[in-house]
Amino acid sequence: MCPAETWQEAERDGAYHGTADDLRDGFMHFSTADQIAESARRHRAGQTGLVLIAVESDRLGDRLKWETSRGGALFPHLYGPLEPAEAASVRPLPLGPDGEHLFPPLDC
Repeated sequence: MCPAETWQEAERDGAYHGTADDLRDGFMHFSTADQIAESARRHRAGQTGLVLIAVESDRLGDRLKWETSRGGALFPHLYGPLEPAEAASVRPLPLGPDGEHLFPPLDC
């Protein structure tokens, strides 16, 4: 997930390089469908104007590494940019009345 504006820039430029945190860490932080809601609560709470970018992990090849993170869980990390054409879908991620993000069906 990222700000819609940032994704629009990536579409124009041909690549998404991640957030400031991603750049600092040297990889893009991804989440699985089972992890994304908690990631949104922890890292994007209350943020509006986001989009949810779904990718098929097989398309990313060896740039995608599964590494231990929060609580010992394996999280996908992308080493290198994400080309907009690699996105299976890009959908708005609005906030609900309770301030939590409203996720679309997570089947791409």
